[in-house]
Amino acid sequence: EVQLVESGGGLVQPGGSLRLSCSASGFTFSSYAMSWVRQAPGKGPEWVSAIENDARYTSYADSVKGRFTISRDNAKNTLYLQMNSLKPEDTAVYYCAKSVGYYSGSYYYNEGSDYWGQGTQVTVSS
Repeated sequence: EVQLVESGGGLVQPGGSLRLSCSASGFTFSSYAMSWVRQAPGKGPEWVSAIENDARYTSYADSVKGRFTISRDNAKNTLYLQMNSLKPEDTAVYYCAKSVGYYSGSYYYNEGSDYWGQGTQVTVSS
């Protein structure tokens, strides 16, 4: 059974930082690209970032480029999202997702995800 468990969310002031973690089990973590997706109140899901299975390539939405960094530790079956310079518009539930999409070279073909975690709330407010 695929399980994805996020942690690390919380309340942070604008300009602050948070690091999200996602512990994966039930599949061969090192064989799949992984993504972070977020959903703000009253809005649809927004893809945030992806990372190639061997972590050679990463991809970001324009809204977070330069502020967020995705990484992974295949030995620990863990995905991370370092979020810096947080803005109120980053407030959302953040989900770790096993990607259906794939990398061809450095280009990420975003075809969605087939498994999601339960999410972790990130609130950016003063």
